[in-house]
Amino acid sequence: MPTNTFTDLCRINVKGGDGGAGCMSFRREAHVPKGGPDGGDGGDGGSVVLECDPQLSSLIDYRFKHHFKAERGTHGRGARRHGKDGSDTVLRVPLGTVVRELDHETLEPAFEIADLTQPGQRVIVAPGGAGGKGNIHFVTSVRRAPAFAEKGEPAQDHWIELEMKIMADAALVGMPSVGKSSLIARLSAARPKIADYPFTTLVPNLGMVRAKTGESFVVADVPGLIEGASEGRGLGHEFLRHIERTALILHVVDMTGGYEGRDPVEDYETINAELSAYAAELAERPQIVVANKCDMPGVEEGVERLRDVAERDGHPFFAVSAVTGEGLEELVLETAREVHELRQTIEVDEPLVDVSAKVEQMRRRRDRAIDIRRESKGVWRVSGGAIERMVIQTDWDNDEAIAYLQHRFNRIGLDARLSSEGCLPGDEVRILGFAFSYEGADAEEDVPYDEVEAVAFEVEGVESADDAADPVGERLAGTGEEE
Repeated sequence: MPTNTFTDLCRINVKGGDGGAGCMSFRREAHVPKGGPDGGDGGDGGSVVLECDPQLSSLIDYRFKHHFKAERGTHGRGARRHGKDGSDTVLRVPLGTVVRELDHETLEPAFEIADLTQPGQRVIVAPGGAGGKGNIHFVTSVRRAPAFAEKGEPAQDHWIELEMKIMADAALVGMPSVGKSSLIARLSAARPKIADYPFTTLVPNLGMVRAKTGESFVVADVPGLIEGASEGRGLGHEFLRHIERTALILHVVDMTGGYEGRDPVEDYETINAELSAYAAELAERPQIVVANKCDMPGVEEGVERLRDVAERDGHPFFAVSAVTGEGLEELVLETAREVHELRQTIEVDEPLVDVSAKVEQMRRRRDRAIDIRRESKGVWRVSGGAIERMVIQTDWDNDEAIAYLQHRFNRIGLDARLSSEGCLPGDEVRILGFAFSYEGADAEEDVPYDEVEAVAFEVEGVESADDAADPVGERLAGTGEEE
């Protein structure tokens, strides 16, 4: 059996490359007995990037392969030699692809990441982990020989949803077997499957139509809709999504009523009701009503009734026949004219919109938030991307590295935040798989509760601002032991 190569909805797992570890090293040369630190930084991991490719017409590339990851960064070395950054993995998707983040537990869509509608548009969906800093970054006026470095940041893998919504100027919409495929075959070079049974068309077909005036437009043949399509009946949601991006709707009505002997006016009103129920703006979309199969005998009365209803609704009306070609030239001219007018409302040569910066800003905002919740009496759980990254990048076999982590916690006001939430001295504070004993916040270093969030947003810049000695106090004594 032939394989259906059209795919418009898929889910894939993406993971950026892990960051390389920073190096703890000291200069060692002849006649230099006490050389300073010279450990290089680890390289940043590569990112997984989606790029819009106008040559693609489906998401078939992701139908069978679902896991993609980027290259990891290499480790830093001595003599200030920094690790190499990992290369990005670029995944190409068709125009009109909507990208959504999936909840890691339910795998249901959580929020929209980007809507890729321009050729060459890119968005980072899985940023690579940051490389760890070498010990050259931790020199202060009193810490002249830091004997620790940062580990590389592991990149997070997660699932995303890709949904392709066809971008066409006009869409042929109507009940099953009203002749939409015959029309697109007659009007363009598209050759869809045509047969005399419902749901012959199971995937959208695109065709380029050129009018005698020289104007051209892209028309989509959307599979037939039925009553209840807006609620998912008959794969309604899968078909209706392709109408959302079209500027003009060509509403095709079978004047013979099909095998069931349906009333043309009722068909017309049923489809309009389903469009409105699925998305209110579709009811306001410009529409041309196309009465098809007008070459059949006994349809004259139905044509006039449908014409009256269409004109009442303010829609242009054309009586055509896909078999004989009757009325098709006038239909093409009117469609080309309306498409041209609709295009004028869209800015020509729009600049390429870079959505990566906005997506990264949103990701950083979520990453820097600190969440504190009480798990049980005397036990607290602290979570948040930035603070968890601090813990992950700490070398727990190195006392200096643990002391530096305590200092970073103090700098972002974690003690004050815990105290504000009700954490008492002696309580256990858990971050990832590590447990800490909370001993209270010093008044002299307290950060006002209403400023904690703002301070936490500066997490990433903390490590480069060490001008004072490390406070090696025991306010947050990390045990370094796994739970």
